[in-house]
Amino acid sequence: MSVRDVIIVGAGPSGLATAIAAKHFNLDYLVLEQGSLVDAIARFPINMVFFTTPELLEIGGIPLTTPFEKPTRAEALRYYRKVVDTFQLQVSLFEKVTAVGRPDGPDEPFAVETETSRGATRIREARNVVLAMGYYELPNMLNVPGEELPHVSHFYREAHPFYRRRVVIVGGKNSAAEAALEIHRAGGHVTMVHRGPGFGESVKYWVKPDIENRVKEGSIAAHFNAEVLEIRPNEVVLDTGVTIPAEGVLLLTGYRADPEFMKRIGVEINEETLAPRYNIDTYETNVPGLFVAGGQVAGKRTGTVFIENGRFHGELIAKVLAGRSR
Repeated sequence: MSVRDVIIVGAGPSGLATAIAAKHFNLDYLVLEQGSLVDAIARFPINMVFFTTPELLEIGGIPLTTPFEKPTRAEALRYYRKVVDTFQLQVSLFEKVTAVGRPDGPDEPFAVETETSRGATRIREARNVVLAMGYYELPNMLNVPGEELPHVSHFYREAHPFYRRRVVIVGGKNSAAEAALEIHRAGGHVTMVHRGPGFGESVKYWVKPDIENRVKEGSIAAHFNAEVLEIRPNEVVLDTGVTIPAEGVLLLTGYRADPEFMKRIGVEINEETLAPRYNIDTYETNVPGLFVAGGQVAGKRTGTVFIENGRFHGELIAKVLAGRSR
């Protein structure tokens, strides 16, 4: 079995940026992705518009062109496909990494175990591994009765299925506010629940006055300073004593990286922040040869790592690996 210089886990913007840098430094690399290319972006709401400007999403010096001030989800997907094709990046899609370890000892290569969407398993070896899986896969759970019911989701795609349906949306930031507005305008009956006293300051500047005005006029109902106690087949119970009829429930309360996966590899995790221990100058964790990039460094603090800053982690990592291989 050939031993690569580095295996990159995750084909999001930070993982692709790492691959571009690895190729630049003539490192033998491979990117493994459990879903589609930039899978988190592919799973964003269909009509989503990014908060940032196009140049802050760019990697590899390839321009992202758009006729709009802010790029759309569709434009971002097209852009990252173009990047992969332009650099002819080695990316294996729909191949999930199930385990990473050093079965032959701490000074031996990593064994990276994978399983494809068709059930085929494989083991690859590499001297280094970069974890760049992001955090969109693992939602923040409410841990309340009924959270597993079929009409409950932690992800929102589009408004049409909620036409003429009563929908409870839990959350008070961008994803919750934008979903509420879209569903309301598509003919759904929306009630929002948020534990805070109002919508978060991070809500996009063109979204916040819109959602606040809809609540003020009563076209979207809202319960602030409230939390969900239980979700039932036809209603949601709040800790304020209010019961809200609901045929659909969206729990848009954010996401986080998977600390348990990293713990199994031997990475030390801060129990308060759930962030991995890593060297801020190299992004190498306490496990020699194992690096983190992009949203994987964030733990609970997902608001600190975006495409805008996570895209630079890979170049630094690749420089470190290139220096060691000389």
